[in-house]
This record gives sequence, structure tokens and C-alpha cells, in this order.
Amino acid sequence: VQLVESGGGLVQPGGSLRLSCAASGFTFTDYIMRWYRRTTGKGREMVATISTDGTSADYTDSVEGRFIITRDNVKNMVYLQMDSLQPEDTAMYYCNGFRFPDRDEWGQGTQVTVSS
Repeated sequence: VQLVESGGGLVQPGGSLRLSCAASGFTFTDYIMRWYRRTTGKGREMVATISTDGTSADYTDSVEGRFIITRDNVKNMVYLQMDSLQPEDTAMYYCNGFRFPDRDEWGQGTQVTVSS
């Protein structure tokens, strides 16, 4: 099982980034996919989640209207489009796959830094 994130980096406030997560080694369409982020001060926070078929998504309040999660069930990929980035979005971002009741897979993370 492997989840590999990419796309992080340094961006100015108001800028955009697109994170990608490549999944392999499991039946991708069985898993709800999520993006989490972790900061030193706030700990871990679930940012966005998308259903197995990609038709339903949910976001934490602080990113609603700025971030969009999508998935490609042919390519086994999940994405997080992040627009209007702010310094408080600075964090390590992790891709997560969850299958009820007890399969929980994690990537290694990609750093996003929003700073002028």
C-alpha cells in the first residue's frame, strides 16, 4: 500500500497550489479519500474528504470555498486544488485513504508554506 503526495512548496499569500496523491497497492475505489494537515500549534486537522465515487465532498470551515478535492478513479489519484492561500494554511499536508471499519492508509506528506 502506498500513497505518495506531491505539489507542495512555497507560495505567496493569495496564491494557489495543487496537491496530488498517487495511490497504489489497494482497491482505490473502496476507499474514502481525505486530505489532512498538521501544524505545530494546531495538531492534525482534516481539511477535505471525498466519497468513493467522487460525487460528494466535504471541507473544514476554514477552507470552504477556497479548496477543492477531486479524485480520478481511473488513474488512482486524488487532488487538492488550493486557491487564495493564506499564511494560516501553512502546514504539512497528508493524503489519507480510509475503508470502514479499520483500513487507514497514510502518505508521507508534502509541505505547504504560505509566506511573502
